[in-house]
Amino acid sequence: MSKLNNKLDKFLDEKVEKVLLEDIMSSRFARYSKYIIQDRALPDARDGLKPVQRRILYAMGQMGLNYNKSYKKSARIAGEVMGKYHPHGDSSIYEAMVRLSQDFKMRIPLVDMHGNNGSIDGDSAAAMRYTEARLSKEAEYLLKDIEKRTVSFVPNFDDEEQEPTVLPARFPNLLVNGAMGISAGYATKIPPHNLGEVIDATVALIDNPDITNDEILKYIKGPDFPTGGIVQGKAGIKQALTTGSGKIIIRSKTNIEEISKSQDRIVVTQIPYEVNKADLVRQIDTLRINNNIEDILEIRDETDQEGLRIAIDLKKGADSQLMLNYLLKTSDLQVSYNYNMVAILKHRPVLSGVLDLLKVYVEHQKEVVTNRSNFELEKATKRNHIVDGLIKMTSVVSEVIEEIRKSKNKSDSKENIQKHFGFTEIQAEAIVMLQLYRLSTTDIQALMDEKANLDNEIEALERILSNERLLLKTIKTELLEVQKQLQSPRKTELEAEIENIKIDEKDLISDEQTMIGVTKDGYIKRASLRSYTASKEVGLKENDAFIYEGELNTLDTLILFTNMGQYIYLPVFKIDEQKWRDLGVFINNIVPIQKGEMIIRVLAVSNFSQDMKILLTTKLGQMKQINLADLEVSRYNKTLRVMKLNKDDQLVSVDFNQQENIIAISKEGYVLRFDTEELPIYGLTAGGVKSMALNEKDEVAVAFYAKETDDFYFLTSRGHVIKDTVLELPKYARNRRGIILIERIKTSPHFIVSASRLSKTQVKEDVKVRLVSTKDTLLTTVSELKYVANKFGKKMIDDGYYMEIYPSNEPEEFIKPTPPKVVKKEEVTQAKVIEETIQTKQNQKLRLSRLDLFDEE
Repeated sequence: MSKLNNKLDKFLDEKVEKVLLEDIMSSRFARYSKYIIQDRALPDARDGLKPVQRRILYAMGQMGLNYNKSYKKSARIAGEVMGKYHPHGDSSIYEAMVRLSQDFKMRIPLVDMHGNNGSIDGDSAAAMRYTEARLSKEAEYLLKDIEKRTVSFVPNFDDEEQEPTVLPARFPNLLVNGAMGISAGYATKIPPHNLGEVIDATVALIDNPDITNDEILKYIKGPDFPTGGIVQGKAGIKQALTTGSGKIIIRSKTNIEEISKSQDRIVVTQIPYEVNKADLVRQIDTLRINNNIEDILEIRDETDQEGLRIAIDLKKGADSQLMLNYLLKTSDLQVSYNYNMVAILKHRPVLSGVLDLLKVYVEHQKEVVTNRSNFELEKATKRNHIVDGLIKMTSVVSEVIEEIRKSKNKSDSKENIQKHFGFTEIQAEAIVMLQLYRLSTTDIQALMDEKANLDNEIEALERILSNERLLLKTIKTELLEVQKQLQSPRKTELEAEIENIKIDEKDLISDEQTMIGVTKDGYIKRASLRSYTASKEVGLKENDAFIYEGELNTLDTLILFTNMGQYIYLPVFKIDEQKWRDLGVFINNIVPIQKGEMIIRVLAVSNFSQDMKILLTTKLGQMKQINLADLEVSRYNKTLRVMKLNKDDQLVSVDFNQQENIIAISKEGYVLRFDTEELPIYGLTAGGVKSMALNEKDEVAVAFYAKETDDFYFLTSRGHVIKDTVLELPKYARNRRGIILIERIKTSPHFIVSASRLSKTQVKEDVKVRLVSTKDTLLTTVSELKYVANKFGKKMIDDGYYMEIYPSNEPEEFIKPTPPKVVKKEEVTQAKVIEETIQTKQNQKLRLSRLDLFDEE
């Protein structure tokens, strides 16, 4: 057993290597990263191809699948690539081959595929057993002269074949077809460009090696996508082509057709690069279905063999330009494109501008043409030597034939003619293999002509190899030849500036009337007038009640004031439409609010430019006025401040429609009347000023604007409604306690909870009155609040929470007020709180109240 253990220990010591896990992960991941960066995901700057693409094109070239030859099954090609050069799955090879054939992905397709090779709708290609393929004419220019040792070859994965490390590439394919890829730590996104423009820029670089980026941009104006479209952003193009990174906007090409005099159709004929057409149509139709945009009648994909066409029919009277702008802003009819021009330069990933990429390409072409010229020179020199021997042989042909006849075999013949006539081994080989008919006079002249041509060719090749200027001229000539054969007109239009589309959502909303309800617990509902009329019951949470209910236009805006000194800007069209019997949407699902935050008043606004003042009052007596126009905002996804509050203070009252007086009423029944002019107008972030002096435990319940000719009603905590008249209230300066309005009793006292002014016009119209308790709502009229001989007024509801007298439909009449019984101005400034009481001879203080004349309830 010990021997076995010893052997086991020895085996473990010899075979098991102890290495830290982080060292293993580091080295293995570094090796993997190097592989996927250099040999998988990123293109080579010289030929613009990834390894799998290069292997596909090379294998097809070796199989003889030229553009003018017959097609071969794609499965056969994928098998050839996989078996000889690319040891990965056949599906990845086939997918790469399909992409090389798609004219909506490649500016110049490099594979000519016969059969279903996918579509711009995202449909996948047919299986490789069904499709056939061959090289395109353009791909042959990438492979041209590869057999002339123009590029270096390396062994394949099993060392049985040789594969090229790069293709000769007669045109700058990286810029022409672009590239996309993601590797470890690097990604590339290069858009396609127009071949004619790229070759012009390359020729300009050859003519002037010191050319600047600005001069290059005169030739390469911007990307040229196979799907066309409109590219905006000259600055982004310039930045990208200079530095390798930049942003542009790609917009669909559209036009507007007239269906009838009042109805239009938007037609899309080109869409942005790499946008899926079927998804785009579905995206726009979803906007229509979800009522995000109400003026779209129908969307149809009418693409056929004549080209792409998406038809968007609009409703009668719709603004076609507005609809188009909205679709550009909210759908993939317009997308942004971010350049990230990373390619492999000298075995390293580098972010490069166009000028650097073109310089690398020109250097590559120098190497290619040099290698080709060396190959052709060697071949021409060898042939020239043979031709020299043949010509020499013609002068001694009889003696050569005689020597061959004397010889025993071929090798003996070669040795004999070398010994007797001075031919080299290569010349001797050519002579013994010569057919006798070639000794005719005609063929001897052909040898003389071939000799002259070979001399000229050798001289030209030697000049190219010894003169860089001629080398560059050769590259330039070949580029211009490719340009002549392959160039095509630009498909993408360019616009210098990016158009900033601003859409007012109100422009997209149909103008219609709708019913709106807001409850005290914060539920909001919007329903059609039809649903409101048909509903026999109102959908409300238990013990909830409306504090606002009214007919509004979808273009109106609700301003919801909360007790936390905030307001919510809520356009009516933003409220989801429901049935009137539904519960509605809780405000927190529309705009986030704080815990304990409640809606205290609702204002419906049609026009924020009107001159309206709003009165804000807190429970601790702070008060200010603001302008309605200040409440308008463009972003409204959260609550906004309307008044700065001190600690433990809350906003309790909001009133609109400024009048000459302000009436403030405290919870314990004190009322103060003062001139509106005394209260300043502040911004939304400011706090207020002191409006009313309060007892230690008292707080302001409500404040409102009023004219001297107005009456007002106030609601008590016990559900009583009491009427009073503004003119009977003495006018004091601000920051006074005022006079007592309601008799206080020790058991179940009446506390003031709400109040509202009543004009003579409202009385005439007998307007509606909304009385809200903690559990329900009572809708009544002014006439039902008729005065009773009770100092605590008329009981209307169980307990008071809120009251509102609806405004009149007609403009209010101007009624000249009777002379008010007010203290003089001098006295006002010196008024003291003691004026609200009288002192008896026994030094007892009695509170003044005009309600002492009436009996208890």
